[in-house]
Amino acid sequence: MLLQGIRVIEHATYYAAPAAGAVLADWGADVIKIEPPGGDPVRKSFPTRGSGKEHLSDNPSFDFTNRGKKGVVLDARTEDGREAIRRLADTADVFLTNVRPGGIERSGLDYETLSARNPRLVYCALTGYGLEGPDANRPGFDIAAFWSRTGLARLTAPKGTDLFPVRTAAGDLTTSITAVAAINAALIEASRTGKGRLVDVSLLRAGLFTIATDFSIQLFFDRIASTRPRHEPYVPTSNFFRTRDDHWICLVARVGEVDVPRIARAFGVEEILSDERFQDGRGRHKHSAELTRIFDEACARFTRDELAARMDAEELAWAPCQTLGEVAADPQVIASGAIIDAPSKTPGETYRSPAGPVRFVGVDDLPKGRPPEPGEHTREVLASVGYSPAEIDGMLASGAAIAG
Repeated sequence: MLLQGIRVIEHATYYAAPAAGAVLADWGADVIKIEPPGGDPVRKSFPTRGSGKEHLSDNPSFDFTNRGKKGVVLDARTEDGREAIRRLADTADVFLTNVRPGGIERSGLDYETLSARNPRLVYCALTGYGLEGPDANRPGFDIAAFWSRTGLARLTAPKGTDLFPVRTAAGDLTTSITAVAAINAALIEASRTGKGRLVDVSLLRAGLFTIATDFSIQLFFDRIASTRPRHEPYVPTSNFFRTRDDHWICLVARVGEVDVPRIARAFGVEEILSDERFQDGRGRHKHSAELTRIFDEACARFTRDELAARMDAEELAWAPCQTLGEVAADPQVIASGAIIDAPSKTPGETYRSPAGPVRFVGVDDLPKGRPPEPGEHTREVLASVGYSPAEIDGMLASGAAIAG
């Protein structure tokens, strides 16, 4: 396994940091999830109740970001709980947290404290807005820090329309991929130098990188074009079109003129090739509404399958605009390994779940087990860092730790 022998202490809740921990666990790392009393709030989201799958007792939203981990419940409000977390970090290669900078410092679980005890430690702080600046301690869910503060919400909504939210945890999960990359880069450095480092990952910065093409234009020219409605696009040869059987397709034309005659033939509108209005990009932009109308009428003559065959014959870049139900049955999605059979809490059962973001050919990068129950491994994990049975019993009695 890729990360066999790497120990990760995950002191985090919700999605972004736990998703990063889940990917590391898929790749073979030993990930210990520390939850507060009451558990990660996401445990209460999207349960199977009322779904017809109650017999599985699974929670798809929580499970896919926490599969393959060991579960410990420690109360970081108590000194005993904080000291247990510090002792766990002493044995770790990676400490991953999404606790805000002020809170983590007050608890004595900050990078300076933990790295003084374990100089090889890679410490990943995943926050809304970063570790410095006036808003470093501001709460930062992805719809706020990733989607809204970065300008994505304003940029994505077509001009003149209301804003809309990003889908559940989309910004969190995008940011989790950056965290995984950063952690592994720091691990490589630590393997060479014997010294870890502080890794600062934020929803804000990940969101800005997501739109870096537009942001770079804004920074250079001090302005950026707004998103226009579908019927008035800047580039009418790259757009969304509805077919006769009420499906949508996405067409993406390559830069320049190479795809214009191919689109004309695929859509059966060769007459546009001799129309003075559409002879170059400037003309197509100026008359984009009219060209879009022509394309709309053309696409409405074909079913999706008919249009797909015509576009494929012209080697155009296009894709069906699918529902998630269609995605779940898409042969290419399945062939890519993007859906896996996740282990259920019900022994011997599995259910379909999203895979990690990449595939390592010939390597076991599948889930290493089901997600833990709250405190399921508390006794085992505390014993692994030197706590005696009597000390563990004392922590359980005081509420500093909870065992499942």
